[in-house]
Amino acid sequence: MDVVIEWTYKTPKGATTVLRSEEMPAAQALLLAEDMEKTGRVKLLHCIDRQATSWSLKELKAYLKEIDSEPHDITVYFDGGFDRGTRQAGLGCAIYYEQNGKSYRLRKNAFSLELQSNNEAEYAALYLGLVELELLNVHHLPVRFIGDSQVVINQLSGEWPALEKELASWADKIDAKLAQLAIQPTYQLIARKNNNEADRLATQALNGIDITSTSEIGKK
Repeated sequence: MDVVIEWTYKTPKGATTVLRSEEMPAAQALLLAEDMEKTGRVKLLHCIDRQATSWSLKELKAYLKEIDSEPHDITVYFDGGFDRGTRQAGLGCAIYYEQNGKSYRLRKNAFSLELQSNNEAEYAALYLGLVELELLNVHHLPVRFIGDSQVVINQLSGEWPALEKELASWADKIDAKLAQLAIQPTYQLIARKNNNEADRLATQALNGIDITSTSEIGKK
């Protein structure tokens, strides 16, 4: 979760002003806010998240302690592949997250005969990532979704309208799942060459190779 710090600063002579920081990760905000309070010149300090919810330092500290044992700092890479000749699709997602002070990578792919285009496969791959997040019991957290599909990224971020019925249906399905899990998504478009892990998983699915794995890794 990213937050801004808002506080009232008071000079030794009693002059006051309200100051506001740039957005930063909650853990960083907590460290800075606690250090600021030691000056004795900070009044009415609190943190505000992207949903405009106000957090006291006590509440923020309790929140960070609670999520440390659960998956957090989550990034989902996704990619879908579609073979027009066979009408087969392969879906791939790689999920990076922190838990109990360690870093993990979850890799998952799936094969499908129910999709009609590459754009549908891309949507389905992102949804596959959401299903895996649900299995990890991820909820009420920000999650970054990264892919190389301009259609999916721009439609889900609201930059482009979803005019095709099938794609609009996928967008609605994803929005509903995000709402159910109370996940706050951000979307990032990257070049295809930088999405090779999810692309490889999708290709393996098309080739009949099933992948489901979770491993501890170094910091990504």
